[in-house]
Amino acid sequence: MSKTILVVDDSASLRQVVGIALKGAGYTVIEACDGVDALSKIKGQKINLVISDVNMPNMDGITFVREMKKLPEFKFTPVIMLTTEGQESKKQEGQAAGAKAWVVKPFQPPQMLAAVSKLIM
Repeated sequence: MSKTILVVDDSASLRQVVGIALKGAGYTVIEACDGVDALSKIKGQKINLVISDVNMPNMDGITFVREMKKLPEFKFTPVIMLTTEGQESKKQEGQAAGAKAWVVKPFQPPQMLAAVSKLIM
């Protein structure tokens, strides 16, 4: 059974690029356009990993991770933040929320897939 990855980003083109890379590596991909959309899509799903942007409308990525981690079934789900944010303070905020890795855009798909393969359960 393939592993399922949730990709949360307000950029449709970025979700597409990430989705193509992940599907090419054999993963199942669920896409969401922001944190609110993501929370609605994970209910009842088995998600093995989350890749989330930080800056999004409605609910930003760090708030989304905090909210998702409150749900018992997602408490241990690994999260990769994929973002343009490179500041140490943002990274620390992301780690405090529960993010395990921080990939800065622009990124190379092999770099992202390496992070995914290290974290996916």
